[in-house]
Amino acid sequence: MTQVKTLHQQAMDLAEQAELAKLQGKTAEVAQLLQHAFDKESEAAALLAWDFQAEPTRAVLHRSAAALAIDCGAFQSAERLIITALAGTPPAEIAEELKDLFVQINVQPYLARRGVELAAEQLQRLTA
Repeated sequence: MTQVKTLHQQAMDLAEQAELAKLQGKTAEVAQLLQHAFDKESEAAALLAWDFQAEPTRAVLHRSAAALAIDCGAFQSAERLIITALAGTPPAEIAEELKDLFVQINVQPYLARRGVELAAEQLQRLTA
């Protein structure tokens, strides 16, 4: 569990640095820091992927890694992380957050396949 905690802490530190870089307008640095944070958090999540006794930590790590994947534009990775998390027994609140993330990344492609176009602000309100 120590390795999981270390990786998670590194990921959160990198995500915090990305937020700071964003405030400073350092766009390229933001993307790089988020990618590193995603790499660390997904590595931590993978260590507990099938350890169902590690709930809720397992689900929280997967949710966090999925959110970082979305921030990086890695939507397929986010889906896999969400599905893996929901394969366990996450607490209800975390399960709802995971489902919300799934909707967030899938609603626009779903609507587009059906010929429905929404303005960016309408889509944001729908998924917020």
